Formats: sequence, C-alpha cells, structure tokens
Amino acid sequence: QVQPVESGGGLVQAGGSLRLSCAASGGTFSWVAVGWFRQAPGKERDIVAAINWSGTNTYCADSVKGRFTISRDNAKNTVYLQMNSLKPEDTAVYYCAAGSNIYYSTTPDGYGYWGQGTQVTVSS
Repeated sequence: QVQPVESGGGLVQAGGSLRLSCAASGGTFSWVAVGWFRQAPGKERDIVAAINWSGTNTYCADSVKGRFTISRDNAKNTVYLQMNSLKPEDTAVYYCAAGSNIYYSTTPDGYGYWGQGTQVTVSS
C-alpha cells in the first residue's frame, strides 16, 4: 500500500520559491496519478495541481497557474511541486495524494492515499 510522504515546506517571504517533494513509501507512484492539495485554516481542501501517471498531462488551479509547476520522476518514485512567486494567500498545509488509476482527478475523492501534509507559510 503506497504512502505518500511530503517534504520541502517551510517559511518563505512573498515572492520567494519553494519546491515540495512527494515520495512514495511502501509502494510505487509509477502507474497512478498524483495530486497536490492545500488546506488553509477554516477552509476546504482544494486542488492545487495534478499529474497523470506518465507526466504527459497536468492540471494547475487557476489561482496558481503560471506560478506553480507539477512534475514527476518515476525513476525516483517522486512527484514535485515547484512554487514560484509565492503570495501570502498560498499559506496552507499542502497534501500529496495518490490515486488508483492513471488519470488524475481534481477532487479529493479521486485519491485514496494521502500524506500527512507539509506546512507552507508565506510572509508579507
């Protein structure tokens, strides 16, 4: 059973960059889609970006389009979220989730395996 493990969160000033990593523990991501979600206090968990099994098809939410990039390295069993031009409103806990098939979903119920989350805080 695959367990996503996130890393790379932290505190950054507005305009800065972070790269989040999601590694697969106890299994492999190679044949499934992976999504990044975020949840701020008092808000719902929203999709940030998603990628299909091969990396040939990606999705980014409108709020991060042009600033965030999702990618994957199946040889390393890892999915990345490069976050540039960060804004205070990007502050949230970021979760990586693995799906059960090759196509990505943009809703949380499309993913069955979730990481513990990593905090991203953007100061103004």
